[in-house]
Amino acid sequence: MVQVSPSRACAHARTGKACTSASMSTPKPVVHVVDSEPALASTVYDYIVERADKAVKDHGFFSIGLSGGSVAKLVAAGMWKKKEVDWAAWRVFFCDERHVDLDSDDSNYKSFRTFFEKAPIKPEHVYTINSGVSVEAAADNYTAKIRSVFPGSDIPRFDLLILGMGPDGHTCSLFPGHPILQETEKIVACLSDSPKPPPSRITLTLPVVNSAHCVMFIVMGASKASPAAKALDLNKSLDDDDMPPAGKVRPGNGELHWFMDQAAAAEHQAQQSKK
Repeated sequence: MVQVSPSRACAHARTGKACTSASMSTPKPVVHVVDSEPALASTVYDYIVERADKAVKDHGFFSIGLSGGSVAKLVAAGMWKKKEVDWAAWRVFFCDERHVDLDSDDSNYKSFRTFFEKAPIKPEHVYTINSGVSVEAAADNYTAKIRSVFPGSDIPRFDLLILGMGPDGHTCSLFPGHPILQETEKIVACLSDSPKPPPSRITLTLPVVNSAHCVMFIVMGASKASPAAKALDLNKSLDDDDMPPAGKVRPGNGELHWFMDQAAAAEHQAQQSKK
């Protein structure tokens, strides 16, 4: 496994302010490049266990946000097999969710159903969307669920957020050029015009993502190589037009890790080799 530390993080997220390139001051994130998907999965599982143990020892529970897509495929496939996990301490949220029934193939929750069936996490500790109301009401309802676990916090601090990234550089349901990227007041926002179907979704906002104790990206495949390289480019301002939303994830008082296969890391590694 190769580890690289290519960028710095932004320090404004805890105040709810948008991150800017002028405020980059926190430690560099770490990129983990792994040769195969099984090795990547094993590395990811071990890191999740490490973060969970740290959180439980510190404050008695582990708050985690999950994402769909390739993240769901990798995490759901084998994380439940880990034996040294205090599953009772887990509080599971979703970094974004489609405004669909939980039984829908588009549901991020459904992507993890096998995981939830096999990992002994209490059902009441898995926080799902209410799809029976409007998408606006669903976002408000999810905000209330988050606040029930983080009472008294203007901006909740998740122990770990696990994010993926699309070929366009989006993460959560934060899409390039979308006004939702500018949201600084809400902790959960909704959109009904997603450029990727289904159109109606809810998502954690950037101030929440950037307030996490730790954010880890899981990125696989050659189609992700270009946006990954842009997101990890130190020479780019966070406000650059071609900075993908994933590149705007810079935890202000936490850690940032990128776990990638060789194909996804190729352009980033090529950039690093020229320095």
